[in-house]
Amino acid sequence: MKPSRPVCEDAALSVLLLTAASASAEFKIEGQGILFYTDDIGIFSATRRLSRDSDPTQPAIDSQLTNKGSAIVFEPDLDVSKAFANRYGTTTVDVKGQGFIFADNARFNQSSVRVQAVHEFNPETRIRFRFYYAPNQFLGDNEEHQSGTDQIVPESLTSYIWSARIEHVLTPGLEVRLLGRYGMRRYNQSFSERNTDFWTIGPHVDWTIKPWVKLGLSYHYERGLAEGRNEPQFHDDVSYINNYLSADLDFDLTERLTLLTALHYELNIWTSNIVGDERYGAHENVYQGEAILVYRLTDSMRPFVGVQRSNRKQSFETEGAKNTNVGIGLNFVF
Repeated sequence: MKPSRPVCEDAALSVLLLTAASASAEFKIEGQGILFYTDDIGIFSATRRLSRDSDPTQPAIDSQLTNKGSAIVFEPDLDVSKAFANRYGTTTVDVKGQGFIFADNARFNQSSVRVQAVHEFNPETRIRFRFYYAPNQFLGDNEEHQSGTDQIVPESLTSYIWSARIEHVLTPGLEVRLLGRYGMRRYNQSFSERNTDFWTIGPHVDWTIKPWVKLGLSYHYERGLAEGRNEPQFHDDVSYINNYLSADLDFDLTERLTLLTALHYELNIWTSNIVGDERYGAHENVYQGEAILVYRLTDSMRPFVGVQRSNRKQSFETEGAKNTNVGIGLNFVF
């Protein structure tokens, strides 16, 4: 048997536990877990991130990377936040981690971290800053352009994105936001000509049409410049101009049941001036729709089911790529 601890040690441990419990209670914790069936693991992550509040302009996706088969995918995320009151208002800082875990192909597993600070000057005006980091995102085995032999090798990248939003309530039920962001996508050495710097600007509008109907509208203009524009020997310039449109409509069907719907559209205009580059004079259209049914089980627990359908096609391709994701999940708040 182990010797018993002194009473003073037990008392100290009790105080420590009570202090820790009190400190943790000051934090807000929100998370969710979603179990998906996807019919294309190659573009699952691009489909999942195609929303106005995520990273809608994903890296260039070649046809070599699509139609890679179905899989079960688990998507966990956890967001921990804390608010601080000060003489200028209230500042809330939070850190969110997210992952994609593939049941059958671990090479596609990936994670991301988002750090955010929101300062509320008053109930009508806020400013929001974010940093987003997604390391070593595996895109698939692709044809490289640097060796001149068109080898099939793994393609991966790391994304760094900084963004700022100014948010203002114009009238009760009507809020406008102005988004600006700057980012870098850095590829592995075999695809380094695709290293891209980009910037984005665009307005968002949230309108409560009725107490039970909410409408969100967004537009982004984005310009991306890749290193390949200065390396014509590789015939692989993924520089672009992107126009992104999004509309979401939410309905409170009952006191506990909510339907969330969204439509997204992207027009990628490839700006390569390199003759022989398949993206020379080309463009890409992306259409995506989604619907999610959420049930408020308690104030802190919300199970949900949803479906996403994406269709993307580049002008130089004979056929586009389609992706359907069906998921069931649970959202919780503490």
